[in-house]
Amino acid sequence: MKELIQTIVKPLVDFPEDIKVNAIEDETRITYHLSVNKADMGKVIGKQGRVAKAIRTVVYAAGSSQHKKLFLEIGE
Repeated sequence: MKELIQTIVKPLVDFPEDIKVNAIEDETRITYHLSVNKADMGKVIGKQGRVAKAIRTVVYAAGSSQHKKLFLEIGE
């Protein structure tokens, strides 16, 4: 899942080397923390959060086969 998130975000940003994805997992959920360069934050979020919502939709659909709830948090 980390590779999927990186593959989606890499073409959107100017500083792809600053992309970091961390996963925190417990018994019922997996939370992925996506961090990008501060200058790229607007590109990843998009107008009115549309790009962020689209990224979350793809990640949630790809993870639907897992038996845990997925969350994606975007920050610096």
